[in-house]
Amino acid sequence: MNDRSTTVNNCKAFSQLPLAATSPLLAVQVTRIGLPRSLCTAHHVMALTHIPFPALPMPPSWFPGHMMKFTRMLPALLTRTDVVLELRDSRLPLTSINRTLEGALQKWRLERGWDPNDASRRVVNSTACERIIVLNKRDLVPEWGLEPFRKAMSSRFPDQQVLFASWQRPRDIRDLSEMLVNIAKKYPYAMELNVLVIGMPNVGKSTLLNALRNMGIKGRTPKALRTSANPGLTQALSTRLKLSLSPLVYAFDSPGVMLPFLGLGEEGAERGVKLALIAGIKEGMYDVEALASYLLYRLNILNPISPAYLQLLPSGSPPIIDVEEFLESLARRMGMVKKGAAPDVRRAAVYFVRWWREEGGLISASSALQIADRRSLARPAVAGLRTDGV
Repeated sequence: MNDRSTTVNNCKAFSQLPLAATSPLLAVQVTRIGLPRSLCTAHHVMALTHIPFPALPMPPSWFPGHMMKFTRMLPALLTRTDVVLELRDSRLPLTSINRTLEGALQKWRLERGWDPNDASRRVVNSTACERIIVLNKRDLVPEWGLEPFRKAMSSRFPDQQVLFASWQRPRDIRDLSEMLVNIAKKYPYAMELNVLVIGMPNVGKSTLLNALRNMGIKGRTPKALRTSANPGLTQALSTRLKLSLSPLVYAFDSPGVMLPFLGLGEEGAERGVKLALIAGIKEGMYDVEALASYLLYRLNILNPISPAYLQLLPSGSPPIIDVEEFLESLARRMGMVKKGAAPDVRRAAVYFVRWWREEGGLISASSALQIADRRSLARPAVAGLRTDGV
């Protein structure tokens, strides 16, 4: 076997890892991070097979009473809802789907006249019935991956409008506001358009609604909804929030609802850790060192030659596989020591995870997680709106 065929076969092996999508995506990754394609050699790609998958804890059960209450209320709420605005996290566009709400949403659509045999066609069109998927926090993922994923989602789910957004981008808020206003104008005999905002915890529902209100109502408006970086702040349906005066558009914020069961085995464990990494699960339910271990694994898989975390370590440091070794090196680099000058690995783990959430995800693990999700989009199971198993 010549060197060329060895390289090709190893690149194929890489494409079959849970992280990767296809060999063209590997080429895109190598190009986007500023490395020549020639670096995809047998030596470098084979190194990926020696990155062990970390041992992950079993996912916790976090489904407090207010989540159960909203889930039971949803069918009745939908009877007076014209638009469902479902927010997901752009970093995990499939994992942040809450499939437990799908039954009520599908029943609502059928009752409003959508063809059960053709998801893109309405038989009766007398009242509004739209579902908009907002992939929020787009500012935390690489721009190059957004449009291909949006097109894939629109093709797979023709009955849903899909867009990426960030409350920090006025153009995104304007586009979403205009979309809601245009839907309202299609039904001039309706007195108002009622929008229900749903999604998993901490995907940014309240923050986005505040931005929509400020965009749609001229003049200064106070912040109408409380927001927090921690999941679970909103625990009840909000009062009506006016988003537009003419036509009248109102919105209701709702509690973030977690999956009552994250799954069995490695699949469930990985789903839980991914949601915890984006702060979608109550803080403290996961050991931060377990999150750091999985994050280190993902960063190494994404770029085994020069993973993004190297910018946190002393200059010239090589990639590190062992999480204890990595956290000790990071702790020393940041001056995080305990009594006796021992490195404080827990503080280092907290710093590492926070760094990724705020900065490192843009060019590192967020694109890795997104690619894992994008790969799952091609699976038949996703057509049933199940979360990805990666």
